[in-house]
Amino acid sequence: MATSLLFSSKGCDQYSLIRKTTRWRSPKAAVIPNFHLPMRSNEVKNRTYAEDIKALRLVTAIKTPYLPDGRFDLEAYDALVNMQIESGVEGVIVGGTTGEGQLMSWDEHIMLIGHTVNCFGGSIKVIGNTGSNSSREAIHATEQGFAVGMHAALHINPYYGKTSLEGMVSHFNGVLPMGPTIIYNVPSRTGQDIPPSVIHKVAKSPNLAGVKECVGNDRVEQYTSSGIAVWSGNDDECHDARWGHGATGVISVTSNLVPGLMRQLMFGGKNPTLNVKLLPLMKWLFEQPNPIGLNTAMAQLGVARPIFRLPYVPLPKAKREEFVRIVTDIGRENFIGEKDVQALDDDDFILVSRY
Repeated sequence: MATSLLFSSKGCDQYSLIRKTTRWRSPKAAVIPNFHLPMRSNEVKNRTYAEDIKALRLVTAIKTPYLPDGRFDLEAYDALVNMQIESGVEGVIVGGTTGEGQLMSWDEHIMLIGHTVNCFGGSIKVIGNTGSNSSREAIHATEQGFAVGMHAALHINPYYGKTSLEGMVSHFNGVLPMGPTIIYNVPSRTGQDIPPSVIHKVAKSPNLAGVKECVGNDRVEQYTSSGIAVWSGNDDECHDARWGHGATGVISVTSNLVPGLMRQLMFGGKNPTLNVKLLPLMKWLFEQPNPIGLNTAMAQLGVARPIFRLPYVPLPKAKREEFVRIVTDIGRENFIGEKDVQALDDDDFILVSRY
């Protein structure tokens, strides 16, 4: 048999001949396509197309609240999502940076996506953050996310270890066949920019819904002028991105707190007065790495327990007192929840290291 020849001297000579005469193929040509992808059937639950995602103007990167033992507080989470729906938000990012996906196990991650779909998928678009710096993990998590019914995926470029531009293209092409996808460019966190050359290559896929862009409005306009949908990833720039640079809308942190005002900002036409009014809140939210400010604010508003998964810790007392003043200036009625805003004492917060 042919296999036994490999272990004989004659077989070894034949094997050497094969090695000498076989043409080497570049790694790019040797990439094996993924034939086992979900979203093949029109009957898949919550089947959504990229065009449906491109129509979204206001998407909230939703916070994940916790119980004292560090598990998800699903009762509080459901209330938060309901408040977003009631205020006219069109989509939520589940398990993104703001939702602390980086502190979740993949089991937690997929469970929360599935829970959100099951409870709210008929009222709001559920976009699961299934990105990873490992292509294997990103592909597997995206398969699971679409299997539990998410409408779209959010994907970041490989971070820390990084890769080449060709590697980025291959990474994104590995997940795009599964369903509508938003690519997220945030070099301040990944350490590597996704240049337009990469986006234009992967834009050949009909599943590319668009880009969440944090580099600035000049980059936003580069894409919008060529017909690629873009969401501003910077709340403090989103008004100008939307009305001056052609952005589709915003994927927002601030809308966790003031969803109604952020809807006005995205749907009501140019409104520099409202934009200026919200800038102090936006600045406060991002003085420390997100989601530190948001977690602190939601505890102060009484809509989430004052519980932090480490390494996040609350803002200091002086900043919490500043938040009380900001809420008063903007108007408590514009913020989610019904309790009076409080500064809270240091002892009110619980820091969880093992969960």
